[in-house]
Amino acid sequence: MSPPKKVVRWLLEEDQPAVRYLTLTRLLGRPEDDGEVAAAREQIPVRGWAAEILAGQNPTGVWVSGDSLYQPKYLSTNWMLLILADLGLTEEDSRIRAACKAWIDRFARPDGGFGPEGSKTSHLCIAGNTARALVAFGYADDPRVRSAFEWLATHRDRNGGWSCFGSGRNLDSWEGLSAFARYPRQKWTEEMRRAVDLGVEFYLQRELHKQGDHYEPWYRFHHPVHYYYDLLVGLELVTALGRGADPRLEHALSVLKRKRRADGRWNLDAVHPDLEGKMADWYAAHPKHRPTPFALEAPGEPSKIITLRAYLVLERLDETASPSR
Repeated sequence: MSPPKKVVRWLLEEDQPAVRYLTLTRLLGRPEDDGEVAAAREQIPVRGWAAEILAGQNPTGVWVSGDSLYQPKYLSTNWMLLILADLGLTEEDSRIRAACKAWIDRFARPDGGFGPEGSKTSHLCIAGNTARALVAFGYADDPRVRSAFEWLATHRDRNGGWSCFGSGRNLDSWEGLSAFARYPRQKWTEEMRRAVDLGVEFYLQRELHKQGDHYEPWYRFHHPVHYYYDLLVGLELVTALGRGADPRLEHALSVLKRKRRADGRWNLDAVHPDLEGKMADWYAAHPKHRPTPFALEAPGEPSKIITLRAYLVLERLDETASPSR
């Protein structure tokens, strides 16, 4: 499903050059050497969301404080880099290079993956998020990034999927698959292929939503994604990994299409689902651990990011249905 012309014009507005660049390249298929693409790419660090985030970077290359790249949530270096990686910036920008050097040096763990500072072992959520973002920034050939993908492949559940918090494999543990969705296929080993095949099948068996009782946050499309799952996240993963023709996506696709507004756009439903429901009670009892929400757009309003992501999923589905296109 292609977006209406009025939606394309909205996505191409020059106020957010990152969205303009991503629309031109990913949705409209324009090459990197296209004049409009090059102009939009050059403007990403100059104005809009990316420029605003970069303006908060310290001279040392980090955000908030060099004491921790992970805390406070969601204002510190780890979280800012995850957002910037989705906005089309690369290591060609010296500020990205400085931040990524600190990120890799301080998150690379002795066991081969990425994990929190001070830990001796890697952590799935951090390994997946960090590897995914570093590939987007242009670090796919860095030995420590390669090692992280090998770690992800070998630390999967033998039946498919991953466990982020040691509670058993679950749909919330999507970061491993998201990293492989970014990683060039020619770099995959046989073990990586096996991990991805089993991981995708784990999601499809559950139709992207079946794991215990109905969980409402999975039905709220949100951004920044960070490490929260929702049905749009699931659809992005599965379609990016080439499994868009599977009929078990029907439920998630029905939700995606139902959420489409009459004007062809999608709203941003939420920013941080973990601040609602049961987690609200936990944070009330542990106020020091309560994160500070960080948003690019207003919840409840039409979202350029969500709209772009939704149409990219639908475009992949069209390509799957018409491979000769």
